[in-house]
Amino acid sequence: MQPIWTDGTGRDPGFSYLTTIEEDTQRFTAGTFYGYGVRYRIINDDFYFADSYEDSPAYTAGIRRGQRLLAVKLDGQADFETWEELVARNAALPGAVFGPRGELQTTIFRVEYEGEESEISVTTAETTTPPLAGEALVIERDNDTPVGYINFRTFIDAADGPLRTAATTFRDAGVTDLIIDLRYNGGGLVRIAETFLNLLAGDNANGELSYIINLNDKQQNQNSTANFRSLPETFSPLRIAFITTGGSASASELLINGLDPHIELALVGSETSGKAVGQFAFDLADACPTRLRLIAFEIQNGEGQGGYFTGLVDTGRFTFFAAEDDATRPFADPEEDSFAVALGWLDGTISKSDQMTQSALPLIEDIGVAPFDASWPVDENAPLNPDGSVRSF
Repeated sequence: MQPIWTDGTGRDPGFSYLTTIEEDTQRFTAGTFYGYGVRYRIINDDFYFADSYEDSPAYTAGIRRGQRLLAVKLDGQADFETWEELVARNAALPGAVFGPRGELQTTIFRVEYEGEESEISVTTAETTTPPLAGEALVIERDNDTPVGYINFRTFIDAADGPLRTAATTFRDAGVTDLIIDLRYNGGGLVRIAETFLNLLAGDNANGELSYIINLNDKQQNQNSTANFRSLPETFSPLRIAFITTGGSASASELLINGLDPHIELALVGSETSGKAVGQFAFDLADACPTRLRLIAFEIQNGEGQGGYFTGLVDTGRFTFFAAEDDATRPFADPEEDSFAVALGWLDGTISKSDQMTQSALPLIEDIGVAPFDASWPVDENAPLNPDGSVRSF
């Protein structure tokens, strides 16, 4: 016997972890944490804010996707430390830019965007992760039906209502082509993935197997399945372009894999995480606050296809167009590479014969998995959390 993370299959590179019941509940219901409400990306050795959560301290203060970090002044520092100085001294994230985890602090970020510099002061607070980045968009096209766009951050309970509202918006607008942006969506609750599957394919696949939860050969009696069913808000897109990165994991991959037999799909961006497994929660006895989240099952689609431990693209089953996650531009910007390529496929300006030739980027973005309290070099992208999620700060 050996731990699952050492068996050479890649099934668990660190997705089994220890937490508390309270932290686990906050994470999967409202996405609550204490911090600024941002994510970042390293592009050409520079630090860019890649996401800023609506109503978070950072967003309220003026931090936006696309801003380049020039310097930072943490609580207690006499002066700013530039990005170049941080890199030169081999500083470690998250502390070098965001300060101590989970503490009340005020940080001043000196940023640049489109040639203009500004200093933005942000005080940490309890912050929630809005499931959608902004509103669902309906993009009009000449002589064709409109394209729908949704940037989906996380599969938490709070996502149920916004997903239903977005589906209604798309249905009422006559949307048949859809872009679903999952570039930073590391998954979450299977029940929310099931809702999204039903919103997108509940009519044309009604009654067919949606996904399979498959345990090991000693626990087959605990396997479960779900069938597609129509919901009041269900609509029927004909084609979906999914924007993905190495941060697209778990329920995001379940969604794509589950829809594949029923809707014409393309993946745009880079290889997905390869989290083809899920965790069960195990609570200890005697009112102990500790909870174990352990890899316990494989996720398969209704046709029994799973095992994508090196990512969905690597299965060879999906049309794929490599594209950059251009965090220098806002989401849904016509010039942002991933969005532009996704729209190009839907518009017919990019064909299947062009797949994997749109960018010189490598197929696999290996960002790794590390404990919640990990540190890493300041000039590297953050590793995934043990639950598969992209880190928030």
